[in-house]
Amino acid sequence: MAGPRALLRQFPLLLPQNGRGTAYEGFVTAQGRDFHIRVLLPEDLQLKNARIECSWCLKKILHRYQHILKQRLHSCPDLVSFMVELKTVLEIALKNTQDLHVPRPPEYYSCLVRDLEILGWNKVAYVDTGLTTVKLKAEDSCGRQHLITLKLNAKYPTEPPDCLVDFPVQFAVSWMPQNSLLDIYNQFLTALESLKGFWDTLDEVDGKTWVLEPENPTRSATARRIAIGNNVSVNVEVDPRHPNMLPECYFLGADHAVAPLRTKLNNNMHLWDPEISLLQNLKDLLEIDFPSRALVEKSDFAKDCGICYAYRLDGAAPDHVCDEPRCGQPFHQACLHEWLQGLPTSRQSFNVIFGECPYCSK
Repeated sequence: MAGPRALLRQFPLLLPQNGRGTAYEGFVTAQGRDFHIRVLLPEDLQLKNARIECSWCLKKILHRYQHILKQRLHSCPDLVSFMVELKTVLEIALKNTQDLHVPRPPEYYSCLVRDLEILGWNKVAYVDTGLTTVKLKAEDSCGRQHLITLKLNAKYPTEPPDCLVDFPVQFAVSWMPQNSLLDIYNQFLTALESLKGFWDTLDEVDGKTWVLEPENPTRSATARRIAIGNNVSVNVEVDPRHPNMLPECYFLGADHAVAPLRTKLNNNMHLWDPEISLLQNLKDLLEIDFPSRALVEKSDFAKDCGICYAYRLDGAAPDHVCDEPRCGQPFHQACLHEWLQGLPTSRQSFNVIFGECPYCSK
């Protein structure tokens, strides 16, 4: 199964909208054109039950190919494979469809230029030569820089542009035919302020702890894997709407190291105080101090897999650790699974494989 990083490499304009990997939104590029698309997966991530939402233009182009895309949804093993198939079908559809480019009337250009002048050219980060894509920049009250990408169709301003933002929640534009880019920009600013607490929380985590994953978090990323000690870490999933509430926590490491942490979290859960920061709450509940960025290096926690001798495998860091206290060697799940499957002494119970550590043989 291809992971989110494989999807990002192939389709860099298609961004995850949540930490569970069930919603993606962005653009698929074909014939030099970008088409807005949204993919919603069920909790079990089965593609056959996925819902695809797209702009009116893309829907019109793919109308004759709906049955093919439905077949691909049922047959493709993962989202990356389906998106590759979708792009191939789109390329064919673009070549076979006549008069796809809807000519824009002079009123379109005069209206767009007027809207940009009212908005202010100092807020414009990019405009393409065809005046169909506009990127606007904004700064929130904490000085963080943000971009919103607008894809305008020929019916603008009767129809709103498609909007792409790096948000952890969906950004829905309220639009009337008499509205302008200024209205979208003001809604963008309002949405930025509504997410201020969420970004403040994760900026503190990123600035005061060693975050093992993701390496370069986007503003839409809701999860952080924070180093606690040697081969011990906690993955926290923060609710964008309630960032100061107790997040979902998952500990990674050997059982003898993470079991006491789980116990402390369960025993102290009632002490969580939404009036103080998430990071301070985690310290108080777990009764620990996270390793200081000023005193230790990230390399102290980023140990290579004991099987493939690499730290990252398809973007993933080692997340399985030998339970033997004197060993504690980390492994990638995929490496360990393949290794144990090849051992004649290993046994499997349902989806769990039991076997000897490749390092210490325990």
